[in-house]
Amino acid sequence: MKLRFSWLYFTLAVLIFIVEVLITMYLNDEFIRPYAGDFLVVILIYCFVRSLLQAPVIPVALAVLAFSYLVETLQYLNVVKLLGLEHSRLANIVIGNYFTWSDILAYTLGVAFIILMERIKKIPRFSKNWPAGS
Repeated sequence: MKLRFSWLYFTLAVLIFIVEVLITMYLNDEFIRPYAGDFLVVILIYCFVRSLLQAPVIPVALAVLAFSYLVETLQYLNVVKLLGLEHSRLANIVIGNYFTWSDILAYTLGVAFIILMERIKKIPRFSKNWPAGS
């Protein structure tokens, strides 16, 4: 594992962040916001980490998944309220305020998607045209 900057992963992280913000601002549905948002957030975190670190796919993906599970566990423990931050909009957005198994599933599927895409990227016919520096 070494520090290095990847424009590809950084660009992906920025684009996914913009999509997440748009989802948060403009959607209040019962599918995209709760499920697609959680699916995308692990991909966002993964891309951000990979934009700064050159490291194997599986350890980074599993670390992102573990971090996501930790955040969900903190929600289960109601840590926002325990810290006296229940009136903080930022704390409620970043940490969240309620645990759901569907979030765990969305994070897991997001990481599975990451691993699948990284494996597809390594298939010779795809990687030949894949941008350099990834």
